Amino acid sequence: MNFGLVSFGAALGTPVPVTSVVGEYSHHTAKILAYGYRNVLRCPADVGVSDLAVQAAKRALVAAGVQASDLDLVVLALTDVAEYLYWDAAASVAHRLGATGAEAVLMTQACTTGVLSFDAVAGKLATHPEYRTALIIAASRCCEEYWNRMDTQPVVFSDGAAAAVLRRDHPSLRWLATEVRTEGRFADFYRLDSGGAAAPFGTSACTCEPPQVRGAWEVMEFFGNDPGRFEDFTKHLDDATKVTLERACARTGTAVADLAKVILLCDNLAAMESLAGKLEVPLARTNLDIALEHGHLGAADQLFCLSQYHSRGELDQGSRVALISRGRGMHWACTLLEV
Repeated sequence: MNFGLVSFGAALGTPVPVTSVVGEYSHHTAKILAYGYRNVLRCPADVGVSDLAVQAAKRALVAAGVQASDLDLVVLALTDVAEYLYWDAAASVAHRLGATGAEAVLMTQACTTGVLSFDAVAGKLATHPEYRTALIIAASRCCEEYWNRMDTQPVVFSDGAAAAVLRRDHPSLRWLATEVRTEGRFADFYRLDSGGAAAPFGTSACTCEPPQVRGAWEVMEFFGNDPGRFEDFTKHLDDATKVTLERACARTGTAVADLAKVILLCDNLAAMESLAGKLEVPLARTNLDIALEHGHLGAADQLFCLSQYHSRGELDQGSRVALISRGRGMHWACTLLEV
């Protein structure tokens, strides 16, 4: 499919220095500061993930000079849980935007969802030749009742959303390919055992009431609290990421060494250095500095970083960019674009 990105928009939480609030989340201050993040972006309690999505989308539509009523497709990519159960956040966002004629698609494959959403657009354009204009929104809003934004994973989770208007046959920032890898053996890695249909809150099957914040030790239980097994897993994360990137490049006749930017998940400093080394990509060609400045924006990482490079004029026409992510599932995803 031939489509490209027309414009971007973003909506971010308020930046707060990590050093000033780390004590609110953990006693492991030195460990968290060693992640290298300078700021965490946090929203007020009354701002939900769909609110961020609407704000970012409106800015992208204004930048493109596109009316919401002209959209054929809205894809909402979420990292965390939405505001409500039994509720379609994508349909709500499309309605609030005024995209009355658009199909709404909700994607919830954690941190890979923003990168995967390009594949969803490609598929919809292929099967609906009348579709011409689409909107991708990737959003993350940490639900602190379920998730400690600094002490569940070795990252600092920030709140924010990024959006892009895409148009069929648009000549710049053209989609080339999306490659995806899934390994379901890790599906239970971050599973929250209470609150779902198997153990609804308020029933005898529920193990905690009220909800209990997910912690690092619960995550380690998946590996039998064996540091060696967990270390093997982290190495596998990088190995599978490299395979996914190489497959996307092979599909498009692109050499990894020729990529102008390799935009990674906004991981901690050591993890990004490790992955860049595995991919044989200089850190200067990654999004390391943006990651450490803004924190991990979940599904929005890659789209937000791409928007920053685009607005700064740092992407040369004809160059190629890789958007790479991984997230619980486990899923790995890579989307290639040509500027």
